[in-house]
Amino acid sequence: MTVKILIKRTVKKDKIKEVVPFFRELRNLAASQSGYISGETLRNADAPDNFLVISTWQSSDDWKQWVQTSGRNEIQDKIDSLIGGKTEYEIFHYGFKE
Repeated sequence: MTVKILIKRTVKKDKIKEVVPFFRELRNLAASQSGYISGETLRNADAPDNFLVISTWQSSDDWKQWVQTSGRNEIQDKIDSLIGGKTEYEIFHYGFKE
């Protein structure tokens, strides 16, 4: 079942230029992963420190495999270090099935 992953990050203004290339690098790596469909990065207009990535995958298993890859984790660690906190993730399934 297709899933949407919401990835939330708060980035201090002075770190944005450093962290954005890592966002792009993650997207490029994800695009070559099995099950990846699409992704988009949004910046909150009212709170520009808040970024939201909406990533679409063919299944939650595909997403979970991606999360465990060493290349992704290396980049994610750099991002978390720059933002001084942890990235938040939420998995959403389509529809109302349980």
